[in-house]
Amino acid sequence: MASRNRRRLGIAGAVAGLGAAGVGAAVGTRRFVVGRRRFHPDPEAEEPFGRLRGRPLTVLADDGLPLHVEIDEQPGEGVPLTVVFCHGYTLNQDMWHYQRRDLTRGMPPGSPPMRLVFWDQRSHGRSGRSRPAHATIDQTGADLHAVLRATTGPDDPVVLVGHSMGGMSVMALADGYPELFGARVVGVALINTSEGLLAEVTLGLPMALARLVQPLTPGVLRGLGSRPRLVERGRALGADVAFMVTRRMAFADKYVSPAVVDLLEQMIRATPIDVIAEFYPALMSHDKAAALAVIGRVPTLVMVGDRDLLTPLAHGRRLAGALPDCELIEVEEAGHVLPLEHPGMVTGGLRRLVERVRPAVAERSTRADRRRA
Repeated sequence: MASRNRRRLGIAGAVAGLGAAGVGAAVGTRRFVVGRRRFHPDPEAEEPFGRLRGRPLTVLADDGLPLHVEIDEQPGEGVPLTVVFCHGYTLNQDMWHYQRRDLTRGMPPGSPPMRLVFWDQRSHGRSGRSRPAHATIDQTGADLHAVLRATTGPDDPVVLVGHSMGGMSVMALADGYPELFGARVVGVALINTSEGLLAEVTLGLPMALARLVQPLTPGVLRGLGSRPRLVERGRALGADVAFMVTRRMAFADKYVSPAVVDLLEQMIRATPIDVIAEFYPALMSHDKAAALAVIGRVPTLVMVGDRDLLTPLAHGRRLAGALPDCELIEVEEAGHVLPLEHPGMVTGGLRRLVERVRPAVAERSTRADRRRA
């Protein structure tokens, strides 16, 4: 009987993480499972995941919640371009590891100096724990506004980069603060995200089965969220199942680095199950299609994986179709975490976006020079 209960707990932990691209697992089991699928050295084994840090800053949200922000400054002349990175559901700012490491390297001569801003969404990473009633996309949009106020000046040009729920936060910012777009926000990148209709996503299941499973998910998560200690034990007990769920839901590349999978799992595992449960209804009810007209005032980049089970290809195409000055990149053999699975393509896309907004940045530098004169 005890063995059966453990198995139920493990499966419950795996199910709880499906909407978040999986759940955490014990390190030893992860290495064993991945090792069976890869027989050559892991080129990312020594990569310092989670150890790239910037100047820390605590920003208070409008409800007083402390948000953890880190800033990387690049020296140079002129008004810097601030690039703000917004991570996804159950993750934290460390998901931008490769972009943090590489974005400012190898930019063409004459590119503006860049200030990179990374922040942890409420109840994620090092940020404070939100009240459940404030676990909404509109609130994360307001949080992003607070981060902008704290890290940029009124004339500083800004590019916003959002992955998954982070992209939804950008849309919520556009919905709540449309005056920023075209004035301060000069470019937007939306990666593995959607403006709505997530309740129709099948998670790769046959449609008939998906229609049976979807109505159960909110109730299951609420039940699991009310018993967090029990479920957290189950997430470890179901390590083998959980690892395969994570890999299946988040990645499409069969040769993905085990160290990258480990990084993703560690971030997800660090997110309490009750936080997952609190944000899930907001994701399912998310609808910011009207905000795309505001985002469309500036150059945009949309990236989507051709095998993304959580925000499928059709969602990326729909976003791009609503944005007049958009570069759409559809990545083959790719899932829901493009910044980790295909980091070079994401970094390259962001570099091109920075080049596209150079005229707007130069205009602001000229204005600043005139004021100083």
